[in-house]
Amino acid sequence: DTGRRLPVSWRVMDGGVTRRGFLKGSLRALGAAYAAGMGLVPGLRAHAQRGESMPRRELGSTGEEVSILGLGGAIAVAGARERAVEITERALDLGVNYIDTASQYGPSEANIGSVMRARRKEAFLASKTDDRSRDGTLRQFEQSLDNLQTDYLDLYQLHAVHSRSAFETARGDGGAIAALQELREQGAVRYLGITAHKNAPLLAEILAEYPFDCVLMSLNAADRHHDSMIENALPVARERGMGIIAMKVASYDGRIFREGGVSSMTEALGYTLSHPVTSAIVGISSVAELEENARIARRFEPFRKDRMAELEARTASYSDDANFFKYYW
Repeated sequence: DTGRRLPVSWRVMDGGVTRRGFLKGSLRALGAAYAAGMGLVPGLRAHAQRGESMPRRELGSTGEEVSILGLGGAIAVAGARERAVEITERALDLGVNYIDTASQYGPSEANIGSVMRARRKEAFLASKTDDRSRDGTLRQFEQSLDNLQTDYLDLYQLHAVHSRSAFETARGDGGAIAALQELREQGAVRYLGITAHKNAPLLAEILAEYPFDCVLMSLNAADRHHDSMIENALPVARERGMGIIAMKVASYDGRIFREGGVSSMTEALGYTLSHPVTSAIVGISSVAELEENARIARRFEPFRKDRMAELEARTASYSDDANFFKYYW
């Protein structure tokens, strides 16, 4: 027992689920839709956060506003507790309010939870489930609440849906989507989402079929060369008014950076943010790296079409490496 009073908590026993502490909360508010057209990004708003400012964008039709730079929880934040806490604290200080994690990221949730205990109201907190069943998802969700030391999640997502069979299992009787819907109805989750690194045509189909509030998709300067999210899934998400979160901005381990290719984080992050996405989550290795990314985000201005095309052309010769996660994950 954590000693916290949760609005909703589940214990799964003998294949059945009992609920305690039922509390209904308000769910969604309507907001403005994205402007149409390549390079026309959602309106920016600079918000003060502990002396710093960070532009924010509307999260699709949810009515929420989140920082254009998000904190990815899968690298340093999933490592040693002291450094992870320092990074998370500093991200909030810098006005980075979108925090992404998952139960699959080792100690990431618990590390972030050490900060959420005192600063939960400053964060838009997102986590994920990789279980495709209802009961398994409810188990994961309760563990995530315990780890994150919170009573609710702002966004809960189906993690890494890369096959039609995975989605159909999640959508079927006793599937994970039933759990997500229950969690939202009972106020333990505010918004529902899905994530995918690859199989962009499938993701486009899924987004057209099911009304998720948000989608987390890979999007970097090498995307158009193979299995393009920009060409397939992004237009559908925009049409559906979803909050769109970008990941793999620098590919993985900085594979997007290459002599003669994308040469800096200014180019990598600027390219991604020049598309109609709400936020770009970036995994970082140090506070200094976080602060540099925050400086880039604060100074961001949308790239012109010719600069976007140039960056895409520069990645052509090494696009397989920059897109490696689309082949193997």
